[in-house]
Amino acid sequence: MTINEFKIRAYGWQELAVCYAPNLTPESAGKRLSAWVKQNPSLTEALQLAGWQRGQKVLTPLQVQRMVEYLGEP
Repeated sequence: MTINEFKIRAYGWQELAVCYAPNLTPESAGKRLSAWVKQNPSLTEALQLAGWQRGQKVLTPLQVQRMVEYLGEP
């Protein structure tokens, strides 16, 4: 079994979501990630301070780093 190392880089919203939920379709994974962000005001604030806006399709490396800080590595 090989363990893939997660890389901090720019990701599409659904692309990152699938990293967290590989068993879901990209659409469902994206909705789940959106729900996690919505349910976590601290994460939402950290993302906004990193320049994120709701509906943004591509996350910057800094925004991905904030996700990992709050949700852990996928």
